[in-house]
Amino acid sequence: MLNMDFSKKVVIRTAEQEWVPSPAGGVLRKPLAREEAERGHATSVVRYEPGASFKRHEHPLGEEILVLEGVFSDETGDYPAGTYLRNPPGSGHAPFSKEGCTLLVKLHQFDERDRSTVRIDTRNTAWLPGIGGLEVMPLHEFEHEHVALVKWPANEVFQPHRHFGGEEIFVLSGEFCDEHGRYPTGTWIRSPHLTQHHPFVDQETVIWVKTGHLPIEAT
Repeated sequence: MLNMDFSKKVVIRTAEQEWVPSPAGGVLRKPLAREEAERGHATSVVRYEPGASFKRHEHPLGEEILVLEGVFSDETGDYPAGTYLRNPPGSGHAPFSKEGCTLLVKLHQFDERDRSTVRIDTRNTAWLPGIGGLEVMPLHEFEHEHVALVKWPANEVFQPHRHFGGEEIFVLSGEFCDEHGRYPTGTWIRSPHLTQHHPFVDQETVIWVKTGHLPIEAT
């Protein structure tokens, strides 16, 4: 069990973590949250070395991937950096990477009714206007769960707010900030149901953000 108490805020600067070998040769991980070894709920940064592959496996409650670097592949196609993927509950694949890649991976965290297969090339998808100077790229939504990229212009300050169902952030570029700290590129932040913050940035910053998906009863 790793970071499975959803009533507690978790901040991990993944650039400072060591890589941990996985059962597949050439596939390394930086674990962020995990229910049990090789099963159940897991969030990790994963690195495939060039030529590495993982044997075919199933995802009983889905898999969510954001390709951070390189090209990730499976039998459905090749997915370069910036690709957002969702493989629904009950799906399976045999992933590999010819040139190597780094991924943000979330396993076994879908609602059983969330059956969408998603493939979005965020490098070639339009940004939409958000609140203030923010730009938003919606990636997925299901009931209370919302997933998006958010681009913050330099010196942007957002209003104080709470997140029903919590919030999860991965800083893709720049440095995200709030009254609790400063979070450089590669930082993963998970904040519980109804926690409040007052975010801002000093430099242009892009974050992956998910809201509304964490247990309400945890607090």
